[in-house]
Amino acid sequence: MFPSMPQDEPWDADASREIARSGGKRPSAGFRDEPESSSPPDPDETDDEFEEIEEVPVRRQLSLAIAGFAGLLAVGLVLGALTSAPDSRLPYAIVLFGVQLLYLLAWVMALNPPAPGPTAAVAAVAALVADYLSVTSVQAALLPLVWVTLAGFAAALIGQLFRAQDRARLTDSWRTTLAIVAGAAAYALPILLTRQETGTQTVIVCAVAAGVALVVARAADAVFPKPRIAAQVPRGVAGVVLGAMLGTLSGAALGSFLVFPFTPAKGAVVGLTAVVVAHLVDLAVNFGQAGRELAGDTPTFWVARHMQGPLGAFALVAPAAYALSHWFLL
Repeated sequence: MFPSMPQDEPWDADASREIARSGGKRPSAGFRDEPESSSPPDPDETDDEFEEIEEVPVRRQLSLAIAGFAGLLAVGLVLGALTSAPDSRLPYAIVLFGVQLLYLLAWVMALNPPAPGPTAAVAAVAALVADYLSVTSVQAALLPLVWVTLAGFAAALIGQLFRAQDRARLTDSWRTTLAIVAGAAAYALPILLTRQETGTQTVIVCAVAAGVALVVARAADAVFPKPRIAAQVPRGVAGVVLGAMLGTLSGAALGSFLVFPFTPAKGAVVGLTAVVVAHLVDLAVNFGQAGRELAGDTPTFWVARHMQGPLGAFALVAPAAYALSHWFLL
């Protein structure tokens, strides 16, 4: 028998057996005799991971104010179309240019494009040129307004190339820039439509239907905002449905009073199209605002934020009215 050699290493027999049982890992010093913690997770930590989304309250006075603003826009579009004569379209253009400036204020502050100042200036110039061409052009054609919109969009993109922080956002925000420039220029279309055969009547039906839909929907939200469209969106389904129904009904009623080619059925179709477009834009603005707030973006100026929906709705109703006047009523 050879004499046993003393073990200078810390790996004695008991430690080797422990390592084998633990899968080959050496226990940390000072914690060999402590059992593993098998306590259940803290319920507060699990609750934090699945927090319930808080429902945003609906402010009655604000809903009524937005309804009133939408009604004023509709009345302005209708009265301007009714009072536009062949030699007196300049007052209508001046009123619409004021609406275009409001549109730029609301949408630039809400969407915050790269180089917001130059983008707004370029869009204002494009809107002014579109108004001028709508009033003074020999033929009431859509193509010149399209070229003005594209030129304004290109100029706005060029203005966003000078600073490095603006160039970095260019690929993600070009749609925002296009919406700002095109929406401002679209308000020139009602002037163009008043110079065409069925355009004035189409503007009246679309503006009345969209205005009734937005006013009823917003006013209903102040009284009965149920059921909620989403927890973070202070809008109710009942108001949207009721507004769509009454807006379509108003279009059908106007169709029974207007002259050829309008009929109650055609008035209902035109009114329904305007109502759908207006509601989609208005709700898209609400969802966009809720998304920015959830993302932690700084809220925009509250007046501009709440004007954005009606202004965007009527901006998109204008091209819809032009399309209906040329592809459905003729």
